[in-house]
Amino acid sequence: MTEPKKKPLRTIDAPFVALGLSGVSIRDRLKGLTAEDENVLRLVGEHLGSLASRDLKVRCAAGLDHCTDTWAGRKRDLTAESSSRWAGSITKATHDQWALARRGQAAHLASLDAGIRTVRHRLSLPLGEKGDRKGSGGYRSRHEWFVKSRRLAALEQRHAAVLADREAGRVRVVRGGRKHLNTRHNLAAANLTEADWRQRWEASRWYLDAAWTRPVVQTIPLDTARANGMVGVDTNADHFAAYRLDSHGNPVGKPHRFFYDLSGTARHRDAQVRHAITRLLHRTTRCGVAAIGLENLDFTDEKTREKHGRKRKFRQLVSGIPTGNLKARLVSMAAEHGLAVVAVDPAYTSMWGAQHWQKPLATPRRTITRHDAASIAIGRRALGHPIRRRTAPPPHHRSDDAGHRTAQAGPGDRGREETRRPVTDRAHDARSRTGTTSRTRATSASTTVRDARSAGQWVQHSLLTTD
Repeated sequence: MTEPKKKPLRTIDAPFVALGLSGVSIRDRLKGLTAEDENVLRLVGEHLGSLASRDLKVRCAAGLDHCTDTWAGRKRDLTAESSSRWAGSITKATHDQWALARRGQAAHLASLDAGIRTVRHRLSLPLGEKGDRKGSGGYRSRHEWFVKSRRLAALEQRHAAVLADREAGRVRVVRGGRKHLNTRHNLAAANLTEADWRQRWEASRWYLDAAWTRPVVQTIPLDTARANGMVGVDTNADHFAAYRLDSHGNPVGKPHRFFYDLSGTARHRDAQVRHAITRLLHRTTRCGVAAIGLENLDFTDEKTREKHGRKRKFRQLVSGIPTGNLKARLVSMAAEHGLAVVAVDPAYTSMWGAQHWQKPLATPRRTITRHDAASIAIGRRALGHPIRRRTAPPPHHRSDDAGHRTAQAGPGDRGREETRRPVTDRAHDARSRTGTTSRTRATSASTTVRDARSAGQWVQHSLLTTD
């Protein structure tokens, strides 16, 4: 009986040093204003708000026919009613809002494409067929198949509408958000009058934005970031798992975990992430390394119900990992501490880390979790070392107390993942291992002797420091 073919591993992308942020933007509320200040701000806000709304309408109407001449014309029209500086700020904000809507439209279109492909594939499978690593299986019942067929039709209709808008250059965007717009159009259903809605619209909306660009700073080379080792970080839904590694890829010291709570308001979540990152950066600075190894995560495809079906807990878990906020926060805060961030391919880090590092590092007084092992795998990949460890050396006797090998092999060493005997002049594969072409064994040698006793010794490389 033939063994089933294993799925080939995908290509691992090379690690790279993440670029720092090019600008900074800070927003804060204006509090403690006098009545005269509020009156002036309200008048200025109403005037500039009307100009911004009108400019956004003109920009959306232009669609894909926009050019520098139309931009200059819009700016001249706004300058006549305000000033050149205000006109430039308004037109720039309008372009940013339109571009953001276009990017969101493209992402929504890609999400619909993925959902349509998945549902169509599952509908083509027999009922009750099990899925595998390549994809989900068939639906469980005829009722579910029927419901999903209706969902497929709805997705295709929605996809056609979004695609038509994108090809025509139309975007669905409104100043203030869709929630306020729908409430304004349905005042009776919301039990509000126009005055009540206007009061909500204008309440607590005084804030100040300060934005500036930073000079372009050249990131340090990857070899420089690896010189003194690295701290590998595994990102999870409720904590960061960090482990320090030396330049040879050996774990040093104990694992560290930095917990955060992502429940509650957006401000609370952001504060939790910032606090956890601050503790991580302080720990990294004390270690004396120059970089942090982090996975280049993107879970956009893992959040759809078409791919994972009823796995709500898994989708909620993946959605809870703050990948987007984490990248921006960590890169900017690490730059302030003089640390670099090395992004690595996240493929197989959790699986291989648990396979090769979780059990060897565990002791009766120290528990190594799967996330701790994944942080070691991430750090080794960021340092340019393979994740897997060497196998155990040949035992001195038949008992099982030989243990694991404590020396690491270099990436270029042949056969580093299995036991190899020292090269002798009578080994059966001496020519292929030494690169010689001459005969290595005399014709008069006994055919019963496979190999002679050699003076070669096993070489012990740098030891793992796991205390």
